[in-house]
This record gives sequence, C-alpha cells and structure tokens, in this order.
Amino acid sequence: MAIDARPPPPQFVAKLRRALGGRSGWKGLIAQVLFVAVLCWIGYEIVDNARDNLANQRIASGFGFMSQTAGFGVSQTLIPYQESDSYTRVFLVGLVNTLLVSAVGIVIATVIGFMVALGRLSPNWLISRIAGGYVEVVRNLPLLFQILFWYLAVLGTLPAPRQSVSLLDSFFLSNRGIVVPRPVGEAGLDGFLVAVLIAVTAAIALPLYARRRLFATGKPMRVWPVVIGLLIGLPLVAVAIFGRPFSFEVPVLRGFNFAGGSRLPPEFVALTLALSTYTAAFIAEVVRAGILSVHKGQMEAGASLGLSRGQTLRLIVIPQALRVILPPLTNQYLNLTKNSSLAVAIGYPDLFSVFAGTTLSQTGQAIEVIAITMGVYLLISLVTSALMSLYAWRINRSMGA
Repeated sequence: MAIDARPPPPQFVAKLRRALGGRSGWKGLIAQVLFVAVLCWIGYEIVDNARDNLANQRIASGFGFMSQTAGFGVSQTLIPYQESDSYTRVFLVGLVNTLLVSAVGIVIATVIGFMVALGRLSPNWLISRIAGGYVEVVRNLPLLFQILFWYLAVLGTLPAPRQSVSLLDSFFLSNRGIVVPRPVGEAGLDGFLVAVLIAVTAAIALPLYARRRLFATGKPMRVWPVVIGLLIGLPLVAVAIFGRPFSFEVPVLRGFNFAGGSRLPPEFVALTLALSTYTAAFIAEVVRAGILSVHKGQMEAGASLGLSRGQTLRLIVIPQALRVILPPLTNQYLNLTKNSSLAVAIGYPDLFSVFAGTTLSQTGQAIEVIAITMGVYLLISLVTSALMSLYAWRINRSMGA
C-alpha cells in the first residue's frame, strides 16, 4: 500500500498552528518551547546546586532515613505507634491526625455555615443581627489568635482532673481534655453494624425517592416517621436477636489523671473548634450569596404551592443555589485543610508538626521532608477538589444544566 507523502492541506496547517501557538502562530509555539527550556535549565541548576551543597556538608540525600528509628513519642495516635517505630510510621501518624481534624472540621464548619447563612437571611431581626455579628467578628480575627484563644483562654482555664466537670460520673471535662466512656465490642457487634448499615442506607434512599415522587406527581410523602422507625427499630431487632453489641469502659480518676475511657486532648478540641468556627464564617457568606442568586420568585412559587419556608429552601432554592455555592465552598474546604498546619502553635501532632517539624530537625533531610509534606498537601487538595467537582457535576446533571 503506497504512503501518501503529499503535504497536508493549508487549512489543516493553519488549524495546527493556532492550536499549538495560539493567535501568534509558529512564533508563539517557539516562544513556548524557549520558555519551557529556560524553566528546565533553572530547575536543573537548582537541583545541581542543592546536590553540591549536601555533598559539601556531608548530608546524605534520598529517602533511606524513612526506615530509621524515630525515637520520640507522639501525644495522640489513632494507629499503633511506639518510639521504636520508623519515621515512616511517624509520617502515617501525622497524616492520619491531619485527615481527622480536617474531616471533622469540614463537617462542623459546613453545618455551622449553613445555619448562620440561613440565620442572616431570616426575617427575624434578632437572629439576623446575631448571625451577621458572628460573621463580621470571627472572619476578621486572625486564625492563629482564635486557636490560641480556644486553647489558652477557654480550655486552659478549666479545672484540673480532680476538680473536673462531671456528667453522670461518666463524662469529664478538665484542662486535660474531654474524657468519655470507650465502647468495647461484644458478641452481637457484627449483626448490630449490619442492621445500622441497612437502616442508614434506607434512611438516605427513602427521602430521595420521596423527592423524585414529589417532582413527578406533585404529591408529598411524609418519610420522617419511617426513617426514625428504621434507624431505631432495626438496631433494636439486631440487639434482640444477636445480643448486646458493645459495653462501655467508664473512665475512673486515679491519682492526677483518668484511667480508662477515651480522651479527646485539648489540642485537638481547640484546633477543631477554631478551624470550624473560623471557616464557617466564610462558608456562611458563600451560602448566603448562593441563596440570594436564586430569583425571589422561586420562594413565591414555593409558597403558592403550599410549601413552608423551610420546604421551599430545602426542595427548591438550595438545590438551585448549589451550582453557585460549590466552587467557592471547595476553596473553603481546601483552606481549612491547609490551615490545620497551624496546629504546631499548640502542639497538636499533625503532619506538619511531627514530620516537617520534629522529623526534619532530627534527620536534617530538609529537601526530602519538605517535598513529601508538600506532595501530601497537594494530593489532599486535589482529591478534595475532584470529589467536589464530581458532586457539582451530579448536581448540574440532575438540574438539567
């Protein structure tokens, strides 16, 4: 089969030139190639200079230090950890702590932000002014100041464990943190978890079905009695069949501290409260702007259909406002995750504190440690953005956009 060696038509060449070089054509393409070449040369010089400096100071490069023994303790660990573990384990401990405070903070900040936004839009004068005052005060104070406020001025002034605030002799609040009973699994735990999973799945699916039925037929369906029955009834049936799923280990004061139970350290509580309340002020403005972007005729249309103000917001206004809310809301989630690195100010053992702080100080592997830390924060941000983009795509698809 003969190969056609004729040059491509001029129209194809013009399109290719515009695609590669923009409006400047081949000149733009050459400029881009030269720019990339300069960037590569600068990067090579930086890496070569860093390698020479490390060699002159007799500092070994590479990631071999990750297998060395850490030799220091961590105050809060969600996974098993000992001082004899490696720096890889330290990295995982810090990463899990960062993900924990970020996830809890995002959930709390979202709930508070939506409540404050609805409060600012409330026809009640007092509620609207209180919500507006919260936004103006909290978002105009530095986050570091708020973290120190919660840690030193609020939690730090609580009584010692011996004089701690007690609730039912099972929950204790002191300057050592919050101590609560710890659940211990029993024989019926597996059946109980399966029942809870089925109940939660049904409780999520039933309102979605009721909403689609309302849009399709115009007939509302009361689902909350069924949802409450499922969430309460199925677990009780599982307990009756399989037995008690768990028992509680109640904390007991021994000496100058508590033994048993689970403890939320004051560093975690202060950081979570500061991140949540601070980010919620920005989320409230994002949500308020999104709701105001929906034409007020939508509220009037909902009222004409006999829907209450809450039903109109939940079923008509907020679904339309989500298309405006989600992009800036994603930015606030990313800011909260990155702001969690301020935990080093109060000693919370997050990724930045135990890995980019203590590990870097002990090993001297600044380039490797900082590169890993930067990569992790970048990966967390990209995953968060991808999930929010997927959710936004589903919202736009369901709205027919």
